[in-house]
Amino acid sequence: MMFSKILIANRGEIAVRIIRACKEMGISTVAVFSEADRDAFHVVLADESYCIGPHASTDSYLNMSAIITAAVTSGAQAIHPGYGFLSENTKFARLCEKCNIKFIGPKADVIDIMGDKDSARRTMKKAGVPVIPGTDILQNVVEAKKAANAMGYPVLLKARSGGGGKGIRLVENESQIENAYNMASAEAFASFSDGALYMEKFLFPVKHIEAQILCDKFGNAVCLGERECSVQRRNQKLIEESPSPAVTEKQRKEIIAISRKAALACGYVNAGTIEFLMDKDGKFYFMEMNTRLQVEHGVTEMVTGIDIVKWQIRIAAGTKLSFTQADVMLEGSSIECRINAENPKANFRPSAGRVELLHFPAGPSVRIDSALYQKYSVPPFYDSMIAKILVHARTREEAIRKMRAALCELVIEGIDHNAEFLLEILSMKDFEKGSYTVDLLNKK
Repeated sequence: MMFSKILIANRGEIAVRIIRACKEMGISTVAVFSEADRDAFHVVLADESYCIGPHASTDSYLNMSAIITAAVTSGAQAIHPGYGFLSENTKFARLCEKCNIKFIGPKADVIDIMGDKDSARRTMKKAGVPVIPGTDILQNVVEAKKAANAMGYPVLLKARSGGGGKGIRLVENESQIENAYNMASAEAFASFSDGALYMEKFLFPVKHIEAQILCDKFGNAVCLGERECSVQRRNQKLIEESPSPAVTEKQRKEIIAISRKAALACGYVNAGTIEFLMDKDGKFYFMEMNTRLQVEHGVTEMVTGIDIVKWQIRIAAGTKLSFTQADVMLEGSSIECRINAENPKANFRPSAGRVELLHFPAGPSVRIDSALYQKYSVPPFYDSMIAKILVHARTREEAIRKMRAALCELVIEGIDHNAEFLLEILSMKDFEKGSYTVDLLNKK
């Protein structure tokens, strides 16, 4: 039976995105907010709203008991965690289950397996999915040095838990490893309360390719094609597109087959993303799985016509997928740019403050995902992403031109943002050719 009321345990543009999907499905919505977000757009848009604590995330958007209390008080039957915050927190998923509230995502046991990158690597390897050469969990610096010497530099030290580029360090020689190990472990512990690290061979140059999957509880697994996410700064994505300009139809079929195999191997149910690295020879290696909605899900929606958020909700309610792999067709090209409140000319210094003037671009096949409105004050306490601009066109060349036009039309006065920086990237020859790799911005 479909839910009649859903609580959205998030903020900003993703909370707005989920609320809109719920409204289109005839589902009542409950927003939660910190004191800093009292005037936020998602609070106004929802049918009900509850303050869950002060501005600090640890006291509000990560406050499990406050969120569960809001869900119980409001009568919400399910919680959608969005991305970030509690979206991959197994303790929260289990708490929801204990309180008879549906967590819109995979089961906690699956999050445990795939959220632990070391466990995920072993699971995929056992299933026959190609993985990047690497180690199990490292116990100390001495073991890390021994492994790196055996593997050959350069190597990557990577946190077992979390994401968003936290707890990752490139090590190019033995003199760097002790400092890199200590810094990566400390950062991982501060971000995820887990300082465990493992090591992978550093593949270079590579493309970051990810596959979107939807799986229901009836054993049906569908892959909605791939996204190219190689435009990154400090391991944070800036521009994504679907399909990848570098993936051939033969490779796409391979990615789809591998992704479905990976999802079925871990008993996955709901939406998820399998992330791969593609080397210069066109070979794919499993990197990790994100057991949640991705920021860049919109480009996949635009080329497939499938609403991923609505299907997350339907699957959580027990609905069977109404389409098969053969029904999935990628039409045209879609590009997404992340608009961040930061100043690229001042070492990407975060920007907060009042939006004095706001104009978003519009036109056929131009989509804006944002929680901004004129006179809104952007708080300094959260992630710097304030909007996503997505475009869709018949060809990649048209999509690039459309995105350039959209970025030129964007007006946000009162705070700094990165639109000009994104325009520079779109004009880089490697981007235009589609040959860019994850080191693209190192060439600027």
